[in-house]
Amino acid sequence: MPYHLHFGEDDFLNCRFALSPLWETHEAVRTLRRPERQGYHSAWLRRIRSAAAELDLEPLWLLMPQRGNSPDCLMPPPIGPAATFEEEIAAVRATAPGVARAELALSLADTPGATESPAGRAMLADPARAVRELADTMEAAWHTLVEPVWPRLRALLEADIAFHSRRLAEVGLAGLLPELDRRVAWDAGRLTVDSRGEHVRELGGRGLVLMPSVFTWPDVVSGFDPPWQPALVYPARGIGGLWAEPSDRTPEALVRLLGRGRAAVLAALAEPAATTALAHRLGLAPSSVSAHLATLRDAGLLVPHRYGHQVLYERTPLGIALASGGA
Repeated sequence: MPYHLHFGEDDFLNCRFALSPLWETHEAVRTLRRPERQGYHSAWLRRIRSAAAELDLEPLWLLMPQRGNSPDCLMPPPIGPAATFEEEIAAVRATAPGVARAELALSLADTPGATESPAGRAMLADPARAVRELADTMEAAWHTLVEPVWPRLRALLEADIAFHSRRLAEVGLAGLLPELDRRVAWDAGRLTVDSRGEHVRELGGRGLVLMPSVFTWPDVVSGFDPPWQPALVYPARGIGGLWAEPSDRTPEALVRLLGRGRAAVLAALAEPAATTALAHRLGLAPSSVSAHLATLRDAGLLVPHRYGHQVLYERTPLGIALASGGA
């Protein structure tokens, strides 16, 4: 049963891409409980298994029904294009108790027996305390599960946004939306998402947040009831190579695929570097390195980050996989 999101004229002007460390934390916690989500993440699961066992995630899992609602107030659409976890968790902690209670009740009702469980009754009796404790648990989960690998996740998510932003310029919003996932369709101002549940919403000028996610795979998530801005969360491109480790040498197969110059640049980026540093390291002209970097960036293998007056280039997980010879 699908979600239907109806666009008005102003909604086309208010669509934006974003990424969210808070969302990834929430979905990482969910992935620990969902074997069907774990296929791409075995290396991550091995890495965090011992530390995750020290966390008490049961209160969060209680609010993650197999089918139904999770409280939007615990994972609202990101407040900006590059919000930090600290900014996002502060917004969670500021949730009004009335809003929290209504959303907690809706979520608990979707898991048989949860509303009458001791934990469920405690949440509903004191929603302000529940928000504080759930936010504390989310913060502990962030530091344990996601923060250590966030640079890698962020690189993948930013590469996805860069790719789809270019596609938006090429084909427009109506052409882009169905490309995000096979379960997304567009017809005459209506976005339809093949998902569990039945939901219809007029966007009302608020537009739509488009958000790639690593841990949402294989699901597509849409909705977010008022007062939250509507969002479409879809699996990011390239997660198959997310956890591949780089090699110390340039694979010959990579040279045959990319050419020696571009392969050398990609292999040299074991750590983020600027154009001039790469040129010095490789003994190439800066103009040649710049051209190689642009090609690799456009192919989704690199993502640039600006630090003051300097732009550093970092391999995406897909770039890491290719450089390691694992693709």
